[in-house]
Amino acid sequence: MSHRPKDLSPEQLRFRPQGPVRWLSPRTLLDTSMRFGLARVFGGYVDKREIIGGRPQGVYNHADADELWLDYVADVGDGFNATYSVAYLMAQDHIEVGGERLPRGSVLVMGGDEVYPAGDWLEYEQRMKGPYEAANPSSMVSLYAIPGNHDWFDGLTAFARQFTEGRKVGGYRTYQKRSYFALELPHRWWLFAVDAQFDTHLDQTQIEYFRHAAERMRQGDQVILCVPQPSWLWTEDDPRSFDRIDHFIRDVVAARGARVPLVITGDRHHYAHYEEVDGSRHLVTAGGGGAYLSPTHTLPEALTAPRKSVSEPEARERDYRLTQTYPSKAKSMGYAFGIFARLPWFNKGFVALMAVVGLIATVSILEGTGTFVAVTAVLLGAGVGFAHPGQGSRTSRHYMLGGLHGLAQVALSWGGAQAIKMVDDVSLWTYLAYLPLAGLAGTWVVGLYLVVANRVGVNANELFAGLNVIDQKCFLRIRVAADGVTVYPIGLDRVSRRWVADPDGAPTDSFIKPVDPLKPRLIEPGFSALHPGPRSAELPPQNPVRRLVAQAGEWFKQG
Repeated sequence: MSHRPKDLSPEQLRFRPQGPVRWLSPRTLLDTSMRFGLARVFGGYVDKREIIGGRPQGVYNHADADELWLDYVADVGDGFNATYSVAYLMAQDHIEVGGERLPRGSVLVMGGDEVYPAGDWLEYEQRMKGPYEAANPSSMVSLYAIPGNHDWFDGLTAFARQFTEGRKVGGYRTYQKRSYFALELPHRWWLFAVDAQFDTHLDQTQIEYFRHAAERMRQGDQVILCVPQPSWLWTEDDPRSFDRIDHFIRDVVAARGARVPLVITGDRHHYAHYEEVDGSRHLVTAGGGGAYLSPTHTLPEALTAPRKSVSEPEARERDYRLTQTYPSKAKSMGYAFGIFARLPWFNKGFVALMAVVGLIATVSILEGTGTFVAVTAVLLGAGVGFAHPGQGSRTSRHYMLGGLHGLAQVALSWGGAQAIKMVDDVSLWTYLAYLPLAGLAGTWVVGLYLVVANRVGVNANELFAGLNVIDQKCFLRIRVAADGVTVYPIGLDRVSRRWVADPDGAPTDSFIKPVDPLKPRLIEPGFSALHPGPRSAELPPQNPVRRLVAQAGEWFKQG
């Protein structure tokens, strides 16, 4: 964008600011389900990573500076107010939080789901590219990105065009040629960002790329690992969920004598920090770049990743404890009970859908026993189908909760049928008057089910998707220096709802400013991600014998 917009009209901005995605609207539910199903089916046959994997790509060098500042953001391309609030904060020359003055990152890493509801060129233009160009029109920042599941919904086509063809996004410059990348950072730090395609596997071409990149490492180097999903959260139900990350760390990084003290991800739209017990690894989720808020009150206080399993009986288990969440668990729980007001208000299409379902079920019950049995079977099946696990396999609690939800909808329709029977003169107007009541009551039953199911880890995503909370955003500002890596988690309690154009600003100023100043804060004090031990000593050359001797000496010291 070479001109500064005079107002906030789409013609001046050259993009159309979008509202938040209404995830429970029938149209979005149908479209997203179809895209997800097609992507999962055809992604197994046509893997776009294998196509773009032939493009030459080396390790990107950012190691020349003595100190490097790097920003990390994920789950960005949703409604304008939330997305732009975060983009605006990151684009400023510095931010002051917790008594710290933190300069803008010269590198921006996007950790997945750069667009919602699905990967599409127009959605990228309106929901991601437009806001980020307006936030940073000309200040030079290197931009790298990995795809999340929503970027994969079109088979990675739009993502590849946006991030792997050397395009500019305002002052942001893209360099990567593939959907994954390796960065060399100062003081023998590295950042490896992987593309796990629906958290299924890493293709061989990608593995070879990172192995080749790792050949430049020396023993004792340290790696920030960027992954698309927090798979450590699911090891209790699925012990194998962390295996892909663990294999990558062991086979690619640890094989070179390097360590991974920090793993960062998005996918869940909140901040959560797990710290290893009697160890140095940090697992951080920071998916607060713009999408609706995800719950934190359902997060386990402690977890183990990896876990020993049938396929990994000798896995080295690591225990972690939860040290910080954003929002707090109490605030997250408070949001959950707002579903009864927010679900019908923000998802009117869903209320209409429930009205039609309720009317059909009620009329079927009035028709007699045969149709009553049929509608009961359908609603029970729909309830069980809706109670999906999200991650891992379906368990007895999914069938039980789904069945109870289906029965509740049957009972609601039966009650409606009894009420209609009490009307002396039933006509078309009776059913028209019944429609909004059935829709609202059915929506409230869904809301009650979501609150209850959320407490036992079922449909947690759907509960907060229905809430559409756009506040409580976050991103990471990371400092890489001689004394290690320091992570500053930045929180924004409330995003801006009112904006004004800045036509007379300097060339590097954001095109759009908030009417009221944004108030970022530190979610927790900046913490060090550094494996203990000497960092400056020169290590033996990387030949197999000397490497083995060096590793053996290190093992004896640890023992």
